[in-house]
Amino acid sequence: MTDNPPAPRVAPMTYNARGNPVHTWTLTPSHITDPVHCILPPDGILPVIFVPGIMGSNLKSKPAEQEGGKSGEEGVPVWRLDAGLMGKNMWLAKNWIFKTAGERQKILHPTRAEVDKKGAVPKRPVGTVLTQLGPDRKSTILALTECYQERGWGEVSETSYHAFLLWLEEALNRELLPHRWPQFDIRPEHLHTVAVEPGPTHITRLKPETPIAMPGLGSNLAAQLPPVISDELLARGDYRMPVHACGYNWLDSNKVAAQRLAERIDELMRQYGRNCQQVILVTHSMGGLVARRCAQLPGMSAKIAGVVHGVMPATGAPVAYRRCKVGMSDEDPIAGAVIGPTGQEVTAVFAQAPGALQLLPTQDYAPGWLRLIDSQGVSAMPRQPVKDPYGEIYLRRDRWWGLLREEWLAPKDGDPITWGTFADNIKKAKAFHQRISGSYHPQTYVYYGSEDKHPSFESITWKMQRGSRLNGPHGSHPDSFTVSNLEMHQVRDDGRSPVYVGGHEQPIPPLRGDPDAPIKTVQTSYWELHCKMQDGSGDGTVPVSSGSAPIKQARNGGVRQQIKAPGFDHEACYANPLTQQFTLYSIIKIAANAKRPLCVG
Repeated sequence: MTDNPPAPRVAPMTYNARGNPVHTWTLTPSHITDPVHCILPPDGILPVIFVPGIMGSNLKSKPAEQEGGKSGEEGVPVWRLDAGLMGKNMWLAKNWIFKTAGERQKILHPTRAEVDKKGAVPKRPVGTVLTQLGPDRKSTILALTECYQERGWGEVSETSYHAFLLWLEEALNRELLPHRWPQFDIRPEHLHTVAVEPGPTHITRLKPETPIAMPGLGSNLAAQLPPVISDELLARGDYRMPVHACGYNWLDSNKVAAQRLAERIDELMRQYGRNCQQVILVTHSMGGLVARRCAQLPGMSAKIAGVVHGVMPATGAPVAYRRCKVGMSDEDPIAGAVIGPTGQEVTAVFAQAPGALQLLPTQDYAPGWLRLIDSQGVSAMPRQPVKDPYGEIYLRRDRWWGLLREEWLAPKDGDPITWGTFADNIKKAKAFHQRISGSYHPQTYVYYGSEDKHPSFESITWKMQRGSRLNGPHGSHPDSFTVSNLEMHQVRDDGRSPVYVGGHEQPIPPLRGDPDAPIKTVQTSYWELHCKMQDGSGDGTVPVSSGSAPIKQARNGGVRQQIKAPGFDHEACYANPLTQQFTLYSIIKIAANAKRPLCVG
């Protein structure tokens, strides 16, 4: 007989791929009669689904599009976002830096690509992603891989999102008792002890109606937001919140992506059963447009408890226009080499991709965002658009400042598309923009970037500068009015800034007549039309005016909270501690107002 009773035996718990708890225990001899405790997590399930931004989903070719492909064959990756050497994505660099415009057009076509579910996934358990240990490490990793893939994590960028998803899964599911959640400043005076009858057992609970601080928000942000109340933490504590992801074919229309997201929501609610009444959506960038359209589909708004939007281009972004004109090499040479260093490479893909075109400034973006100024900084034409960007800019074929050059729709070695196909895609973009205009889920939380260190394009400015006349044109320069009205064929344009008016490419004689010196050239012209760099604050991609638009445009007060946050660029926004804490704050607020699980009554 021992003076100290043995510690209670607790059956280890894991979760299956659908997030349901599984307890395991090895049978013991019959003379061992002390009970085995099975500690149960909450029965209610409120999944969180992450929706990535454009180019944030892995894509593969459809089997029929592979050369010599046979029925039933698996597609090959065409856009893979796995972390490679030192966390850098070497796959994209290796496969896309040297691709021509024609090759890009053939491969990145909306009808030839689909979501690739087999991207990299984490190799460690976290939160509700727990599996039984296998006989060896390889089998354990395989079980974890299957679990993460079923969660959809293999569909989205490892480099951009997995660290955040791991953090969120752990923050939401590591600890079951609300008063032990480390993100909240819970003090002894916030607690009280309750006796459980029969017997001497006592449990600790949060006191009701008590404001609870979140230190991670920082004093400035916390001052802008209503506090979290203990009752909200207790209501959120009724749920397990497994974190899922839903990639989509970002080349196709966001309308199609919204339907895929709706199907994923329905699938999860069926899998989790009667104790899953709703889901929460967390979005990045263009994923916010997908979620807004999804919430409009029949029955979907009721199945979504709320949405957290991060750096969403709510009314589009002028940078999308600029990249079609001059590429991305002067913004970011490394990213530009992958996405498209010149307007020719970008246009070859964007013109056939409705999803990409839906990032252009919408009819709700402030008019006059496109302008031409002369060498003195004086306006050289009326600012565009006056009202309708689709007809006044995007479909303009008779002005050099229209969205794209028609000949770029048929790059060498590509599969050319017609102007009619492009025009149809612009019409789809317009219809999509009009459909979601001012429409937000009634439980919406938004954050956007506002940082001078990450300037964005609030507008696009073309500036006229005197060109080089080395043995070139010496006649009178056309005036600014004439320049503003030039057609596409009347300027020289290779998809970079500047665009040239008049002149030609001319060789420069080598110094001292050296016949072996490399031949250099200069572009002569009357005018050089330079596309100026960023002119506003934002996150490097989405300007403040678009990021902050939801709370000003939402109908019926659908946006509950909207904050601006400094210190991050567009792609890495969810790596920022402040945005992570705001996301967690928003999830708590949404969960507190979600439909109660049937198990709670």
